[in-house]
Amino acid sequence: MNIRNSAKAIIIQDKQLLVIKKLDKDGYYFILPGGGQEHEETLHQTLKRECIEEINADVEIGNLLFIREYIGKNHEHFEFDSELHQVEYMFLCDIISSNKEIGNGVVPDDGQISVERLPISDIMNYRLYPQAIREKIIAYTLGKELPVYLGDVN
Repeated sequence: MNIRNSAKAIIIQDKQLLVIKKLDKDGYYFILPGGGQEHEETLHQTLKRECIEEINADVEIGNLLFIREYIGKNHEHFEFDSELHQVEYMFLCDIISSNKEIGNGVVPDDGQISVERLPISDIMNYRLYPQAIREKIIAYTLGKELPVYLGDVN
């Protein structure tokens, strides 16, 4: 079994988090923009490509905020994720001003419905994955120092 690297964007504007909206049997859920690293691609190159593909935005990549592992067999979606082991690198990003409309890009994520903005003050009420990131994003916006490595969380 291989370990997959993934780069994710944490984009906070006007006290809102930019996310991708999807739907499953339990209803709507949200994920951070980004995706899998390809061979010979740096994490920054991955993140820039994925943001253009998924949210139609060129991003300026800032600091690495969090690293999380996802070992599928250890979590609630084990029935279809049991073989997945992914390491996600979550970077603080800003959208670079352009004439482009922020929304679904040219290669949206599988099942992607739209690009949304969730109010950080209300983020605990949304099914945002990884769910453990919700309280970390709130703490970050309040200026609290947090560990970078989050472990195997969902």
